Amino acid sequence: MTHLVAVVGGGDLSTHAVLAAEALRRAAGRRNQRLDLELRGRGATGAPLSEGAIRDADAVLLVGTGDLGEGRFGALHRAKAAIEDVLADVDAVIDRALSGKSLGETSRGAAPEASRPKRIVAITSCPTGIAHTFMAAEGIQAAAQALGHRVRVETQGSVGARDALTQEEIAAADIVLIAADTGVDRGRFSGKRVYATTTKAAIRDGKGLIATALKDAELQGADAAESGPARPAAETKAGAYKHLMTGVSFMLPFVVAGGLLIALAFAFGGIDAMSAANKGSLGFALGEIGAKAAFALIVPALAGYIAFSIADRPGIAPGMIGGMLAANLNAGFLGGIAAGFIAGYTVAFLSRSIRLPKNLEGLKPVLILPLVGTLVTGLLMVYVVGVPVAALLAALTGWLKGMQGASALVLGLILGGMMAVDMGGPINKAAYASSAALISSGIYTPMAAVMLAGMTPPLGIALATRLFPGRFTAQEREAGTAAAVLGAAFITEGAIPFAAADPLRVIPALVAGSAAAGAVSMTFGVALRVPHGGLFVLPIPNAITPVLGAVAALVVGTLITAVLVGVLKKRAA
Repeated sequence: MTHLVAVVGGGDLSTHAVLAAEALRRAAGRRNQRLDLELRGRGATGAPLSEGAIRDADAVLLVGTGDLGEGRFGALHRAKAAIEDVLADVDAVIDRALSGKSLGETSRGAAPEASRPKRIVAITSCPTGIAHTFMAAEGIQAAAQALGHRVRVETQGSVGARDALTQEEIAAADIVLIAADTGVDRGRFSGKRVYATTTKAAIRDGKGLIATALKDAELQGADAAESGPARPAAETKAGAYKHLMTGVSFMLPFVVAGGLLIALAFAFGGIDAMSAANKGSLGFALGEIGAKAAFALIVPALAGYIAFSIADRPGIAPGMIGGMLAANLNAGFLGGIAAGFIAGYTVAFLSRSIRLPKNLEGLKPVLILPLVGTLVTGLLMVYVVGVPVAALLAALTGWLKGMQGASALVLGLILGGMMAVDMGGPINKAAYASSAALISSGIYTPMAAVMLAGMTPPLGIALATRLFPGRFTAQEREAGTAAAVLGAAFITEGAIPFAAADPLRVIPALVAGSAAAGAVSMTFGVALRVPHGGLFVLPIPNAITPVLGAVAALVVGTLITAVLVGVLKKRAA
C-alpha cells in the first residue's frame, strides 16, 4: 500500500486549515489509505511527522501556505494543493498525490476537476422572511463570486419565494445549498447533492460555508420528500427551535391577515362591528373573515408546519388536524405546538419503521402515514395533552390580561431586552414567536412591546449618528440613514453592523433602550393586533392602540439608545 504523508499549513491556523486536515483524515480512512498528517500554524496541536514516517513515505502532500517544513522531505515526491482544493474535492487531491502529479498538472493543461468553477443553487429562509433571508443570500452570492463559482439563490419568506429556481437550473447544479432557519421542501432536489445549514453560517462566513458544502453535501434520496425525513446531517442538528420557527413562519400570514381585517372591521363598523345586530354590514363581514376564518387557522397552521419541518409533507395532515383539535379543546397555541411535535415525531418514526414491498411503498405517504399519524396525534390530544394544556393556557391568559403596574413593567423590560440582545437571533426570535402566538388567544400587549422594542435599536443608532457624528466614521454615518428605514419597518437587524463593530459599548446601549421601550409599552397597555409592520401600521385604525402610548414608548427607547451610544462609544479615528 502506498504510504502518503501530508502537511497542512494555515498560517495562524484558520478554521479552513483545520477542516482541510480533518477532510484528509476522513478521506484516507474511507479509502483505507495509509496517511500520516501534520497540521502546522500558530496554535496547532498534535505531534509533527516523525522521521520514520517520512522515511517510509512514498509521497508527500503539501497543503496551504506558510512554512510547511519542505526541506525535511529530500527527494521524496511532492504534490501541492490549496486548502480550497482539499475542501472542494479531497479525493481528487489524494488521487493526484498518489499518481505522482501535483494538483495543477493535467495532460493538456485543462483545469482539474477540483478547481473548476461549480454551479451552485441555493435557498435562504428565515422565520419572517426579511432581513436574515436576504443577508444570507448576499453572503452566498458574494462568496461564490469571490471563489469563481456560479450561483443562483432563491429567497423564501412568509410571502413566498422570490427568484424561484427553475428545474433546468437545479438539474445543472453541482450542489444545492440550503441556508435556512425554517424547514424547506426538498422535493425538487431528488438525486442532487444537498447541504443544509442556518442563515447565520451564510452571513458570517460565506466562503467557508461554500467550501464545506462542496465537501460534505449528501445525496438527496428520490423518495425523501414523500416518505420521510431523509435530511442532511447538518439540517437534522437544528432541533426543536428550527421546527418551531418553521411553524411560526407559516403561521404569520394568517395572524397578519386576520389581525388587520379585524382592525378594519372596527374601523368601518365601530367597536360593536362583530355583534349579531350588525350582521350583513361591511364591518361584520370583515370581522367574520378575520376572526372566524383567518384566526381559526392560526393554530392548525402552526401545528401543521412544525410537523412538516420534522417529517416533511406526510406530517402536514396529522399536524394540522392535531392543531384543529387543540383549538377546539381551547388549548390554543400551546396545544398547537404540542400537536405539531407529536405529529411530526410520530410520522418520522413511522416512516423509518414501516417497511413495505416496493410495489406498495407509494401507500405510505398518502395512506398509512397520514392515517396512523393522525390517529396517534388525535388520541393523545384528546385523552392526554388537551385538557392540561388548556388549563395552563387559561392560567397564562388570565395572568397576562390581569397584568398591571410593576408586573407589566417587568415583563416589558424582559421582552424588550430580549429583542436587542442578539437582534434577530434565537433570543430575539423566542420573544417574537411567543408574542405573535399570543395574538391567537386575544392577548395583544406583548406583541406591541416586542415590535416597539425591536424598532428601537436601528432607530436609536440612526439618531446617534446625527447627534454624535464624531463617534462614527463617514461610512457609518451614511449607513445611519439605512438603519432608520429598517427600524421604521421593524427590522431589528439594521443595527447589527454597528453592534458588530463595537459590541461591548453598543449592545448594552441597544438593550437598555429596547428594555425601556418594552416597559413603557406594557405600562401604557399598548396593544398590537398584527405581528409586523413597524410605523406603517400606525395609520391603520385600531391596529395598534393607544397610538400615543406606542409613540411614547418608541421615542423613549430611541432616545435612551441614542444617548447611551453617544456616551459609551469612543470618538472615531
